[in-house]
Amino acid sequence: MRDYFERKDLEDFNNGKIGESGKELWDSFLKYYGPVFEEGALTTREKNLIALAVAHAVSCPYCIEAYTVASLESGYTKEQMMEAVHVASAITGGATLAHGIQMSKIVDELEI
Repeated sequence: MRDYFERKDLEDFNNGKIGESGKELWDSFLKYYGPVFEEGALTTREKNLIALAVAHAVSCPYCIEAYTVASLESGYTKEQMMEAVHVASAITGGATLAHGIQMSKIVDELEI
């Protein structure tokens, strides 16, 4: 049985192999993706930590690996990175609970 997540698959993203069957779209994605992580109002370092938290929120193992490495290389500690993961957890957990309001409104309307 193959594992769904294989480290070598991340290499296919990084080396552009994933874009071979849709080169024009891949090139458009890279034209956007690259500059997003350049210095701006936020530093590349800060963006790496944000990306790490978002990677956890969207449960992307490839992104988690990539931005764990990028965050370490940017000088973040394991403690700082874990704190960012907890922020992501709090936001996603809070969003799930907030959606419970919709369920509650439907129950109140239907009163079955």
